[in-house]
Amino acid sequence: MYYRKFGAGAPIIILHGLFGSSDNWLGIAKKLAGRLEVFLVDLRNHGRSPHSENHSYELMRDDLLAFMGNTGLEKAVLMGHSMGGKAAMCFATHYPDRVDKLIVVDIAPKSYRDLYRQEALSHADILNVMNNIDFSSVSSRRDVDRALSDTITNERIRGFLMKNLRQDKDKRYYWRLNVKVLLRELDNIMDGVNENCFNPEQPPGRFPVLFIRGEYSPYIADGDMQVIKNIFPAAKLKTISGAGHWLHAEQPGTFIKTVTEFAVD
Repeated sequence: MYYRKFGAGAPIIILHGLFGSSDNWLGIAKKLAGRLEVFLVDLRNHGRSPHSENHSYELMRDDLLAFMGNTGLEKAVLMGHSMGGKAAMCFATHYPDRVDKLIVVDIAPKSYRDLYRQEALSHADILNVMNNIDFSSVSSRRDVDRALSDTITNERIRGFLMKNLRQDKDKRYYWRLNVKVLLRELDNIMDGVNENCFNPEQPPGRFPVLFIRGEYSPYIADGDMQVIKNIFPAAKLKTISGAGHWLHAEQPGTFIKTVTEFAVD
C-alpha cells in the first residue's frame, strides 16, 4: 500500500473511508505528528495504492498485516473512518496482538445496506455517475464537475470526489479510484464486517477501544452500543458536537484533542 509518514512517537495507522485517500487526512496527520508517528495509507483501489479486481474487508485486513510487516511495525494504534473503520475492526479482532489501541470513527460493526439505499444521494448513485463519465469528451476539470452536478448537486461532495481526478501522460483524465470494482462490490462494502472477518476462536482484544461519532451522523445510534460491546466489551463512545459523518473535517480541533487524549498515555 502507498503510505506517507509524519512525526515521531508511538505509531498510529490511519485508514480512510470509501472514496477517500490519505490526502484527506493530511491536516489531521500533521497535527497528530507532534505527539505520534503517523502512518497515512491508501487502501486498495483507492489513492495511489494498486487496483485489484477484488475488494473486501478480509483483503484489506491482510493488506494491513503485510504493510505492518513491510514497515517493521510490530504493534500500533489503529484508527479508521467509515469503511476504514470496518477494516480496522476486522484487523483488530483477527490480530489483537498487533493492536495497541483501536479508534473507530463514525461506523459500527453492522450492515449499512438499508441506510445507504434510503439516502437521497446514495453511494451507488455517486459511483454510477462517476462510472458513466465519458472521459474521451472531457477537456477540463470543469467538464467533469458539470457532468457530476446533474446528480450530485452538493458542491462540497463534488469537490471531495474530484480529488480522485487525475491526468495521464497524454493529458487524458481518469479516476484514480477503481470505480468499476467499488461499484460491483458496493453491497459487500456496505454490509461490511461479517462472520468471515471476525475470528470466533480469537478472544476479544484487551486493548483499549474508542468509538467516535458525530452528533448529527446516523451511522452510530445509541442502540448500536450493544452490538459493539458484543465484540469489544470495554469499548467507550465519544460524541463530537456539531459534526456529522465527516467529523474530522467538520470539527478538527475537537477531533484531534479526542484522538490525542486517547492515543497518548
